[in-house]
Parts: sequence; C-alpha cells; structure tokens
Amino acid sequence: MTEKIQIAQLGADVLRLQAQPVDDFACPEFHSLIASLQDTMLEAGGVGIAAPQIGVSRQILIIASRPTSRYPHAPQMSPILMVNPRFEVLDNDMRKDWEGCLSVPGIRALVPRYLSIDVAYQDRHGECCSLVLQGFPARVFQHEFDHLQGLVYLDRVENNRDIISEAEFFKRIAA
Repeated sequence: MTEKIQIAQLGADVLRLQAQPVDDFACPEFHSLIASLQDTMLEAGGVGIAAPQIGVSRQILIIASRPTSRYPHAPQMSPILMVNPRFEVLDNDMRKDWEGCLSVPGIRALVPRYLSIDVAYQDRHGECCSLVLQGFPARVFQHEFDHLQGLVYLDRVENNRDIISEAEFFKRIAA
C-alpha cells in the first residue's frame, strides 16, 4: 500500500482547477499516482475518485461501482481507470438521484445526470478505449468527470432543498 493520502476537501483550490491531460504514460510518477488513487478510494469506501481529489490536477479518474456502506444498492463492476476521458450523451434523458462525495463529507444531494453515455478514454498504457455506461456507473463517471472540470456535484444541484445531511440520507434509505 502506498503512503496514506489526504482527500482534498471542498474549498481546496485544486478542486476548482481544470485538470491537465496526461501525455507521459511511462513515467514512474504516473503509475505511483494510479496506485495512490486506487488505495485512497478503497480506504475511503468510495465508488470513484479523480486525481484532483488527492491534490493532483491531472485528467485521471477511477470508477468502481460496488455495494458499499455509502452506496448499498450500487451494482458490482470491476474498477476502471480512465485517463484523459471524454464522453458523449447517448440519450438526453436525465434523472435526479442521490450523490455524495469524498471531498464533501456529511452531505448528500439529488443531482440530475444523463442515464446513458459513451465514454472514450486511455488506459494506463495510453491505449484508446471506449465503453457505454448506463445508470449508476454512468452517474459515477459524470461525477468524477466533473472533478476534472473543476466542478463538484453541488454545482449541479437544481434546488437547495435537494441537499440533505448524510445522517438524514441514511435514515431515508433504511426506511
């Protein structure tokens, strides 16, 4: 396991920067960063993470939908590392659903997201890849992609009444 890294919290400048693309897939720092991202996400119980969340303004994210204490109904999928990602909307339908963020602890909000997207990205070797994401994995990707654009999920909330404490959120899902 790599050295424990602190997750950048709301208000940290790095969360509001436009992340820079990765162009050197061979450098040791890049591969060390990937390991740090994976370890930090798993330790925090996240279903995704983006490099800016660990203080590095680079276009790298991981989506890793799986049932966790934070998202007990999330579908299981293998983690996917995405470098320099971009996406196209396949269906203009959007749905509001609950999101939280490792960088914004203690709060949940209803956030509108596209239900179906086509994602293009590079893998850890720089190879071009693509896949279609739907439902919760598509939501996780869009949430993490926002971090690369200098946005947090609260920027997407349509009404402040859609923001609640995490304690209240857990009461609602337990009911």
